[in-house]
Amino acid sequence: MTKRRLPKPDELKQLLRPKPIVLNPTERRLANAHTIADLRTAARKRTPRAAFDYTDGAAELEDSLRRARQAYRRIEFHPNVLRGVSDVDTTREILGKTSALPFAFAPTGFTRMMNHEGEAAVGRVAQRNGIPMGLSTMATTSIEDLAEAAPEARKWFQLYVWRDHGAGEDLMNRAWAAGYDTLMLTVDTPVGGARLRDVRNGLTIPPALTLKTFLDGATHPAWWFNLLTTEPLHFASLSHFDGTVAELLNKLFDPTLNYDDLDWVRQTWPGKLVVKGVQNVQDARDVVKHGADAVLISNHGGRQLDRAPTPLELLPAVLDELQGGAEVWIDTGILSGGDIVAAIARGADAVLIGRAFLYGLMAGGERGVQRCVDILRTEMVRTMQLLGVRTLKDLTPSHATLR
Repeated sequence: MTKRRLPKPDELKQLLRPKPIVLNPTERRLANAHTIADLRTAARKRTPRAAFDYTDGAAELEDSLRRARQAYRRIEFHPNVLRGVSDVDTTREILGKTSALPFAFAPTGFTRMMNHEGEAAVGRVAQRNGIPMGLSTMATTSIEDLAEAAPEARKWFQLYVWRDHGAGEDLMNRAWAAGYDTLMLTVDTPVGGARLRDVRNGLTIPPALTLKTFLDGATHPAWWFNLLTTEPLHFASLSHFDGTVAELLNKLFDPTLNYDDLDWVRQTWPGKLVVKGVQNVQDARDVVKHGADAVLISNHGGRQLDRAPTPLELLPAVLDELQGGAEVWIDTGILSGGDIVAAIARGADAVLIGRAFLYGLMAGGERGVQRCVDILRTEMVRTMQLLGVRTLKDLTPSHATLR
């Protein structure tokens, strides 16, 4: 029979340890975010639907994005034991320079629409953590303003080839003069993809204050307050444009884009060149022949052609074809440190994250982006330790197989 007694005061004291009260709502919100999925949940609550859906959505039925995420869920890890993993090294050489982590912030358009701190906040986090950041042609912070906000960050500039080549050349010259060392040429956007969430939401830049957005804004007053009391939202590299996002993309992008344009970019840009949006082995081989230093296997986050190839599944074939002739990067569907470890184990030289840090930005501005990095770093280190791996170079395809 169990003998019962009253607990002693000292015993109760050990059990009753309430969490410290955090008065700052942003800090409280981020402290409760333990995964990128948690940041996404917080971002959805903090951001009007049109802005959130622009980040969260993809093209048509969104199958490309869904398949990319499912590919990472199909990864099976194969750990080794008794390897001594108290000290894990996450550094990576990316195009000749050391990055503290094997990922970079992808170039994303309209970033100040997600949170008024925008690209400058992302740049400061990149600088603080020793990782690269890409600035989009469709950014809401200028090339020069980002360089001023994060002077020590490694900065890359992402270029779309427009119908007006003169405008593209001007952007390349400005980026080089401002200290950007790498150009990312996006080649998968001869026209804009059918991003149906944006169409249904009537998304415009800047957001139009319709009855629908007004009612949505009533439930997101902080977002609207920040939008209306900071610098007007506009494309830093473009003249003023009124219309939907789809109309803008189809007006600017050049459907005649071909290898002559790639040659022109290679001749014009003096730094490293990455071709972003490669989706088959032949194109990977050809862009390297035309001067690419790195190939980014990407279906644009599932935002262009739906049912496009899944980057993680295409990676081995591209690696076999190039045989070290250029670095091979991938993006799309990466939402955890385990995903990053899996991509590196499968042979990627680096990965780019987009939605993950944008969820953090929406959830808490610069502090939210930092929380994203902290989460991914913690998950990466833990995954490597559990795999019995001390350095990224020790990761091999045998550690991560696709089931």
